[in-house]
Amino acid sequence: MLQLNFSGFILESGTDEAGRGCLAGPVTAAAVILPADFENQLLNDSKQLSEKTRFLLKPLIEEQALTYAVTHLHADEIDEINILNASMKGMQECILKLAHTPEFIIVDGNRSLNSKLGMKNNCGKQFSLDEIALLKSIPHQSIIKGDSKFLSIAAASILAKTYRDEFMNTIHEEFPMYNWKQNKGYPTKEHREAIKKYGTTKYHRMSFRLLPEQLQLDFLDL
Repeated sequence: MLQLNFSGFILESGTDEAGRGCLAGPVTAAAVILPADFENQLLNDSKQLSEKTRFLLKPLIEEQALTYAVTHLHADEIDEINILNASMKGMQECILKLAHTPEFIIVDGNRSLNSKLGMKNNCGKQFSLDEIALLKSIPHQSIIKGDSKFLSIAAASILAKTYRDEFMNTIHEEFPMYNWKQNKGYPTKEHREAIKKYGTTKYHRMSFRLLPEQLQLDFLDL
């Protein structure tokens, strides 16, 4: 049974990300604040649920949450600041998008939410000094396997996963040869064979090891 609250604060936000290990597509973060009376017996870590159950829960979370936010950080930004920093930045951006400022934040994983806060980059959102100060002012706690322990982190994991899957389904139509509708950009044998055959796209993360052999890759002229 997942717990509703860690800190005792009413406005406690859970945050998580999806797609960190993919070769293509964004890393997608989400943050959710649930009401104090929230209950759902199905809600769990998104990795423990079927795709059907995740998409069943998505509108329920959106309707019942006090506020939620989702952010995509795309391949160019991932390549510039690295995937770990991009994952944290995505969660930071989500916190800033929430309709209510959290009194406390719980983060899935073992890394501080404010890690590399406000780092300069050429791609994506640049944080203002006020935004950096706000993020620094909110107490937070990293929780290993938090998505299987707390409802708000589990809800964030489901939103991150479903929004990212929808994005991958959309760009699959643009580049069907990679079968992103099925593999969602993860490093499957099929995906890597397609990279070897067709080269890379604007959605591929060029800082990642796309092929084990590290063969010379061709770029699609798009």
